Amino acid sequence: MTHNYGHLKPQIHVMSSLSSQSCFPVCSPCRYRALTFILTFLLYTSFHLSRKPISIVKSELHKNCSAVSEAAIIASSSSQQPSLSSLHTDVDCSWKPFDKSNYKQLLGAMDYSFLCAYAIGMYLSGIIGERLPIRLYLTVGMLASGVFTCLFGLGYIYNIHNLSFYIFVQVANGLVQTTGWPSVVTCIGNWFGKGRRGLIMGLWNSHTSVGNILGSLIAGYWVSSNWGMSFIVPGLIIIIMGVVCFLFLIERKYIQSKVPSMLTPRGRLCSPAVWWSGYGYRSLLCSLPQSYDTELLLPRDSERIPMQPVVVVKSESEPSAISFMGALRIPGVVEFSLCLLFAKLVSYTFLFWLPLYITKAAHLDAKKAGDLSTLFDVGGIVGGILAGVISDKLGKRATTCAVMLLLAAPTLYGFSMISQFGLGPTIGMLLVCGGLVNGPYALITTAVSADLGTHKSLKGNARALSTVTAIIDGTGSVGAALGPLLAGLLSAGGWDQVFYMLMTADFLALLVRPLTSII
Repeated sequence: MTHNYGHLKPQIHVMSSLSSQSCFPVCSPCRYRALTFILTFLLYTSFHLSRKPISIVKSELHKNCSAVSEAAIIASSSSQQPSLSSLHTDVDCSWKPFDKSNYKQLLGAMDYSFLCAYAIGMYLSGIIGERLPIRLYLTVGMLASGVFTCLFGLGYIYNIHNLSFYIFVQVANGLVQTTGWPSVVTCIGNWFGKGRRGLIMGLWNSHTSVGNILGSLIAGYWVSSNWGMSFIVPGLIIIIMGVVCFLFLIERKYIQSKVPSMLTPRGRLCSPAVWWSGYGYRSLLCSLPQSYDTELLLPRDSERIPMQPVVVVKSESEPSAISFMGALRIPGVVEFSLCLLFAKLVSYTFLFWLPLYITKAAHLDAKKAGDLSTLFDVGGIVGGILAGVISDKLGKRATTCAVMLLLAAPTLYGFSMISQFGLGPTIGMLLVCGGLVNGPYALITTAVSADLGTHKSLKGNARALSTVTAIIDGTGSVGAALGPLLAGLLSAGGWDQVFYMLMTADFLALLVRPLTSII
């Protein structure tokens, strides 16, 4: 059976350009691992960078009107000409329709619309991603996400005050962003084995926190003067990264097969070459009559070698993608999915509501609150790496998650108390909370998902990684949708109720996680 590998030409071209030491150009797999690590890190950083602005802009959508009025009186007494940045606040300090007393519920509904669409779409995304080229699938998702992120910012530019418009943009953006996580985890899982997966993925998963930090800083730069740019700039960044993804992403390593030695026209013996074939295939060169004039141009010395045609024989059937129910039957998938549901509920409540909480509790403006909230993500970077290192050393991912979840609950209560005593204690508790909350979340969504997607029960079928990742993260996203929604409802009765909800979620995550190591 002959197969046409024309679709591999871009990747083969990259291999040829990077190698100059072999007769047949092949690049060291280490270089591809480094390329995949760095590129997928930057790609998903841009995803989280585009999600963060909504949490920064919330305090601008609904302001403390009394403070704004006093500032406006002072400004008007010193100058008769209103500035361009105050045109939107001359009539009303808040942005309609978020100027009413139910603004927390409306803001919570926007979060819920995005995260609910994200959770539903995630279950489908993994199944679709297993059956399409990851590079193209991820590129389309990033371009579409950039468009919808920019569209939200255009609401400010064109003075749109219709809640339905913002809800629609959030739902559409939530759906297209589901292309990101299963795709990048599948890529990184394809290139890295289980050896030091916890450490590698702990480092790699810091893209979540790095994206949140960059998103906070970018959105905070424009939030007080033109919050529309807080969305447009991140939207343009993810569009640019989508183009980079299309041009450079190599989604999986290819199987190496030996090719018989050949003599060049000058009599030189060419060392055994390597042909990089697609997943599930092994290449076999069959000796055919010399009448064929196929040639290979060598980059080393521009020497041409007559070559026999290559006949690629399918030596084993290509494994089929796993079904949804088949993925659920993998030991540990259901337990870790439920654990992530509660862990992600806590993490995303902080992601979407922390800046507003700091604004209200510490009486800071939107920009300072956004900058301060990045410390939670700094702690998350350390926590994710620490969780990976510990789980590698112990060989027990479930136990590592349990210990961090057990410590996180009382730490959350401490943060709710200490944050009222000044800036210094708040900074310290933000770092600690970020590490303990995001540590288990990072471990489950990366190393655990990759381990389960290549579980021994699959008997070598690696076509389950995207589906398993999507199921775990999709279930976690249900919690991510519920957390901000509940925070919007409970905060009306005081922020203490929100922290009680977060502590309860941490204890539930501890209860449903697997009791023993199963991966």
